[in-house]
Amino acid sequence: MSSTKKPNFMVIVADDLGFTDTSAFGGEINTPNLQRLAERGLRFTDFHTASACSPTRSMLLSGTDNHIAGLGQMNEFAERIPERFGGKPGYEGYLNFKVAALPEILKDSGYYNFMSGKWHLGLSPEHWPDKSGFEKSFALLPGAGNHFKYFPKDKKGEYLNFLSPIFEENGKRLDPEVDIPEDYYSTDYFTDKFIDFLRLDDRKERPFFGFLTYTAPHWPYQAPDEIIAKYKGVYDDGPEELRQQRLTRAIKLGILPEGVEPHKVETQRAKAWKELNDKEKEVESRIMEIYAAMVEIMDTNIGRVLDEIKHLGEEENTFVLFMSDNGAEGMMMEALSTTAERFQYFVGNYYKNEFHNLGKKDSFVWYSDQWAQAATAPYYMYKMWASEGGIRCPLIVSYPDLIEKKNDGIVKPAFVTVMDILPTILNIAGIEHPAPVFQNRQVACVKGTPWTKYLQGKSDRVHDEDKVTGWELFAQQAIRKGRFKALFIPKPLGEDKWQLFDLSKDPGETSDLALVKPDLLKELVNHWSEYVAETGLVECADIFYETLKGEYEPRVLY
Repeated sequence: MSSTKKPNFMVIVADDLGFTDTSAFGGEINTPNLQRLAERGLRFTDFHTASACSPTRSMLLSGTDNHIAGLGQMNEFAERIPERFGGKPGYEGYLNFKVAALPEILKDSGYYNFMSGKWHLGLSPEHWPDKSGFEKSFALLPGAGNHFKYFPKDKKGEYLNFLSPIFEENGKRLDPEVDIPEDYYSTDYFTDKFIDFLRLDDRKERPFFGFLTYTAPHWPYQAPDEIIAKYKGVYDDGPEELRQQRLTRAIKLGILPEGVEPHKVETQRAKAWKELNDKEKEVESRIMEIYAAMVEIMDTNIGRVLDEIKHLGEEENTFVLFMSDNGAEGMMMEALSTTAERFQYFVGNYYKNEFHNLGKKDSFVWYSDQWAQAATAPYYMYKMWASEGGIRCPLIVSYPDLIEKKNDGIVKPAFVTVMDILPTILNIAGIEHPAPVFQNRQVACVKGTPWTKYLQGKSDRVHDEDKVTGWELFAQQAIRKGRFKALFIPKPLGEDKWQLFDLSKDPGETSDLALVKPDLLKELVNHWSEYVAETGLVECADIFYETLKGEYEPRVLY
């Protein structure tokens, strides 16, 4: 590194962004600021997260597995089955104190830490951002929220426990009616707060760690009319055509390999595009236009932050990372009878989904699983799946002080995970992880590996062929060693048996090698058992099957 100053770090997280949504990864959505970030940095094509948002965030801030860091399941799911998950270590439902959080570690080394956006790592005050090392914070504490200022109440005058407007600022809970401005739009306001914190005199020239976590483009899809209008007609040919266009562009960009075989599109709750009538197509297109507008607005705000960093003279010395927290949202859980009734009640009683109102503050829509599979192609399925469509996400890294100019814009194919981010930041900052003891408490060691040499072009990989990595959420299980991945998806969603894929040749998980390489599959399943023992994972395929039994009837569309 050329600079003698301590490096700054900025991590930006999109919420449910699809793999090919942005122009840097083959998308048609107007994202010039992410494009410029990619062109002066590196794009990663084999970056893996958890299959849902809060577990990913726990892994990012801890550098270890979500089953160790406190989000063994999404808390919203685990709370429904207390007899299985209640009181189990690693299933606390918040970022626990058995890990040393990244901002805590950086704070001890003199860093100014601030965040703005979605937290989703604990609702109680003792688990808020200010207790995890953030000096300044503005946070939406739950996992989702309205994007405009519209916070409906029930007949008792209480906020709905669905999209609750629970905000905090610097450790103080806010009154959403008083403290949230009338012109609030989540993406704009989170960015305003982030830039305010960056400019504060409190920083006193200290190096900083900024954590900007958008709720875009998570449902409900809402955006200003003038931005939505820019996409009128763009999606009128439907999700199958969009999927083909994005695959073609991603291959040209080197994001995907030539000849890649995409997984077939499956759906359990929607007609194929060609089966829709004209009115239904109009509605579906409009929903996708709103989604695209949300992504563009996010990109515009990221541009504001990048411009501010440049204005402060910190551009060369700031490590910037942009990622999605999981695959595109296909609304698997929300479409099932266990949750669909709840959705229908809230949407039907508190929102207006007439066509002319779509995208406004009191509308509530999401896109179909077919649009989601257009965004995750060539990978299989989407958010909440342990298949590649749920856990392989876009990642851009820019750090001029480390990445050589000759490498600008390069696409990086090595396997990396969200657990690598913490050790990478600490390594660049020259800070040792404190495990096994931090602030008089026992803390877990990191499972991730620094990317430093890989970013510098001094190594062609981050993890060696013997590295084993596991995933589990909602009873879907996966274990990977080198280029091979074993995948178990319980019925009725999947085959209810272990499958084996060579991701170097088959990233779409289309060709099961279980019968071709039985010894290799056996080895990976043995590694799975070790992973369960190491993390304290609670297996729950039986409960998940009972939850879904009789509700899932997949159709292969194209």
